[in-house]
Amino acid sequence: MTEPLRVGNASGFYGDRFDAMREMLTGGPLDVLTGDYLAELTMLILGRDRLKDPAAGYARTFLRQLEECLGLAHERGVRIVANAGGLNPAGLADAVRALAGRLGVPVRVAHVEGDDLAAAHPGALAAHAYLGGFGITACLRAGADVVVTGRVTDAALVTGPAAAHFGWTPGEYDRLAGAVVAGHLLECGAQATGGNYAFFGEGDVRHPGFPLAELHADGTSVLTKHDGTGGFVDVGTVTAQLLYETSGARYAGPDVTARLDTVRLAQDGPDRVRVEGVRGEAPPPALKVGLNRLGGFRGEVAFVLTGLEIEAKAALVRAQMEPALRKAADVRWDLVRTDRPDAPTEETASALLRLVVRDADQRVVGRALSGAAVELALASYPGFHVLAPPGKGAPYGVFEDVYVPHGAVGHVAVLHDGRRVAVAPPQDTAVLDAVPEPPLPEPLPPGPVRRAALGRVAGARSGDKGGNANVGVWARTDEAWRWLAHELTADRFRELIPEARGLPVTRHALPGLRALNFVVEGVLGEGVAAQARFDPQAKALGEWLRARHLDIPEVLL
Repeated sequence: MTEPLRVGNASGFYGDRFDAMREMLTGGPLDVLTGDYLAELTMLILGRDRLKDPAAGYARTFLRQLEECLGLAHERGVRIVANAGGLNPAGLADAVRALAGRLGVPVRVAHVEGDDLAAAHPGALAAHAYLGGFGITACLRAGADVVVTGRVTDAALVTGPAAAHFGWTPGEYDRLAGAVVAGHLLECGAQATGGNYAFFGEGDVRHPGFPLAELHADGTSVLTKHDGTGGFVDVGTVTAQLLYETSGARYAGPDVTARLDTVRLAQDGPDRVRVEGVRGEAPPPALKVGLNRLGGFRGEVAFVLTGLEIEAKAALVRAQMEPALRKAADVRWDLVRTDRPDAPTEETASALLRLVVRDADQRVVGRALSGAAVELALASYPGFHVLAPPGKGAPYGVFEDVYVPHGAVGHVAVLHDGRRVAVAPPQDTAVLDAVPEPPLPEPLPPGPVRRAALGRVAGARSGDKGGNANVGVWARTDEAWRWLAHELTADRFRELIPEARGLPVTRHALPGLRALNFVVEGVLGEGVAAQARFDPQAKALGEWLRARHLDIPEVLL
C-alpha cells in the first residue's frame, strides 16, 4: 500500500507568521511544505511594488524564511512549493538559486509561468489567470526541490504535488477533487486548526499550529497538525474552512470541479479529521483571470462625537463639510453609535462619524478634504476632534474577474535545468451548471421558542470574492440542522443583515455538512482594495449574523 503524502502549510497570506516555516519543518515528518502568499489584494500590492522596481513583484518574506530554513528542508528531504512568485516567479526562482548558492545548499529550483496576461489587458496593474497544478507536477517529476509559481489556484499547491507523487493524470477527477478539497483546507493556514473559529473557546488557540494533510492515492485525506502544537482540529474547524470563500456545491478549478456536496467528514482521533467521498467533474471551459487596477484616490476622516445630541452634532458637521465635498465623485458618511448613556468613560460616551471620499483627483480627497476638516477645529460642534489628522489621500485599487479559454494561456513549467515544458489545457470541460436543490430534512415539530442569538446553535465563517461576500453557516447537531435548513432562508438572511436588502442573495444547501452557504453579490463594492465598507473583506460578516437574535426552539438551547 502506498504511503500517504504528508503535505503541510506554512503561510496563509503574505505577512503570515514568519516562524511557521521553521515550526513545520521541525515539528514532525513532512514530504512537502506549501505556502500560500497571494490574494486579490496582494496582487495589487505587488503590482505597485513592481512599478517602483521592475525586479520586484514577489513575496520577499519567503526569501527571508528560506534564509534560515532552506538547509533544514534539504536535510529533511522536504520539498517546498509556494506561490510566492506573485508577478515575477522567474525573478524569485533566480533569487532562491542565488540564496542557495550563498548558503551552500544544493537544491534544484524550478518555477511555473504563463499566468501573466497584462499585455492583453491594457490599463490593468496586474492581470493573472488562475492556473492549475500540473505545471507544479511537471517541475516535481523532473526532480525540483523548490517550486515557485505566480498566480495558481490556492488548491493547486496541493494537487500538483499529489499528482506528481501518485502518478495521477489530468482525467482522474475524483482523486484530483479530493486533493482540491485538501488544498482548500490547508490554504489558509491556522484557520483549519482553530484560528478565527466561531467556537474558539473549546480549545487553546493562543498559538495554533499550522495544518497538514495526509493524502492517499485514492484522493482521500486526513486533516491534522503536528503533535504538541497549539490549536485543535475537529469536524467543526474543518467544516468552517471548507465553507470559507466558496459558493455552491460545485467548486470549480482549472483542473477539476470538486463537488462539495459529496464531502464526508469524520473525526478520526484527536486532532484528526478524515475527508472522503469527494467526487470530481471536468473543469469549466474557461479560466478565471483576476484584474487589478488603480481606481483613484481615497481620503478618510473620523469625527468623534461625545455626549449629548449625537445626531444633531453629526448633522452640523455634515452641513459644514458639504461645500468641500461637492466635486468628489463618491462621498459616504457612516454614523457608528458606540456611545452609551451616562457612560463611565469618555470613550464609551463617544460615537464615530466616518467620512470616506473617493475621486480620480487626489487633490479632491486630500488637500480639499483635510483643509475643510481642520478648519472646523474651533468652529463646529462642542468637543470637536478627529481620530487622526486627515492625510493627502491614498490610492485605492479595484478588482474584477473575467474569463478566457484555457487555450488563451501559455501554462509553462520551467524546470531546474532550464527546459521549458508546456502544460496542455484539459481535454474535457463541462459547463458549470448549478446543482439542483437537494432534499432538506424534516422540520422540527412545533414547540416553545426563545429569543436568542443564532450563534447559540450554529457556527459561521465568511469571506470575500471580488465584490461579493460569502457566509457559510453550519449546524452542530442533526436537530439544529432540521431547524436551520428551514428557518434561515435567503429572505431571512436579508432581514438579519440589513446591508443585504436589495442585493442578490443566493442560498446553497449542503446537507452532508449540515450547512448553508450564502453568496451576497455586490456588498463589497469593487473589492477589498476599494474599501467600500467597514469590514472590506467581510471577515466578520458571519459573526455579525451569529449575533443576530431570532426565535429558536427551546429544545435546541
